[in-house]
Amino acid sequence: MILPRRQLLATAGAAFSTGLLPRHGWAAGSITTERLLAGLAAPYASVPPMPPVAEEDALLALGYVGPTSDGGWTEMHHVALQAVRRTFPKLRTVYVESVPYSADATRLLREFVAEGAQLVLTGADYGDFLTDVAVRAPETAFMQCDGRPLRGNVSWYYIAHWYVSYVIGVAAGLLSRDGKLGFIASFPLPSAYAGANATLLGARSVNPDATMQVISINAWFDPQAAIQAANALADKGCDFLFGIMDEAGYLHVAQERGLWAAMWNKDIRQFGPDAYVASVVLDFTQFYIAQVRARLAGTWRPVPQLLMMGQGVDRDPWGQRVPQAVRDRADAVRARIMGGWSPFSGPIRDQHGTLRVAEGAVMNDLDLYDWNWAVDGVSGLP
Repeated sequence: MILPRRQLLATAGAAFSTGLLPRHGWAAGSITTERLLAGLAAPYASVPPMPPVAEEDALLALGYVGPTSDGGWTEMHHVALQAVRRTFPKLRTVYVESVPYSADATRLLREFVAEGAQLVLTGADYGDFLTDVAVRAPETAFMQCDGRPLRGNVSWYYIAHWYVSYVIGVAAGLLSRDGKLGFIASFPLPSAYAGANATLLGARSVNPDATMQVISINAWFDPQAAIQAANALADKGCDFLFGIMDEAGYLHVAQERGLWAAMWNKDIRQFGPDAYVASVVLDFTQFYIAQVRARLAGTWRPVPQLLMMGQGVDRDPWGQRVPQAVRDRADAVRARIMGGWSPFSGPIRDQHGTLRVAEGAVMNDLDLYDWNWAVDGVSGLP
């Protein structure tokens, strides 16, 4: 069960991260989150910083989970890499697309180290494949997106997409005719739980009878499977589709079948202009630049970072058919969140009716990052 905020603060670390978490907007939340993240890295506070390196002698290596042409997640990471290249023109860079979740990842990471990489950025879920290499490469810094391992030279970063999903959920609850929402997930991972849960909680704030049906397709990039899942959800009566995919497959279905759809990664309304509501848009540019700058200066530390709403993740402009009244109501909720209010306060029950977040308690960002249970009204997740 989630504890009330005063108990949470009593156990939080006192150190502060110096990363990209906001110093304005999300005021109280950002400070608490920084303390929590810094507390995770506290065991490595005594590890000596890595030596500085000249830009012309440095190598940045990236391992992408998908192709740079996916039109989504990997493309947005690649856009950030282009910004790094413009900012540090003497820096050498190398990247590999579609890195598998297997021993091949270990071999690739070893090659990065052998080539002299001072900083390695990877996608999610490489886990032991990454740490097995990192333990033997103490002067190489590793940052894994949506990762979990922490060491003196290994950390992780992610985007706090749950706040944006909640805002989109408010719009979904107002737009859906029957309150039946559908969610196309890649895998039953915390990112999928957080996306589906936050969206439904937002929808239920305006329509208490709303429900969320989830279908996992066991892939991040599989347009055909996403289309099949979207049609299956539509056949079940879902008239608002959302998901956490790297392409536009289910937006095509929404356009063809007269549904609403919200997307991920970037603005892709051109693939379904009548169905398009909004996207959870990502911008890793400033984060990438800050990580490279810190590594070059010898100030990089293994402190995890969450990019908050308004600084790394947000929604794009509303779709052309979203009524002004819906926009205004959802935007008012976004403004409250940016002002420090959290929508993830108790009581919150899971899909089995068990109280998970007590009255007066608030889920902190690490709870939300590691969310592994479905809220009441979500079906299709374990």
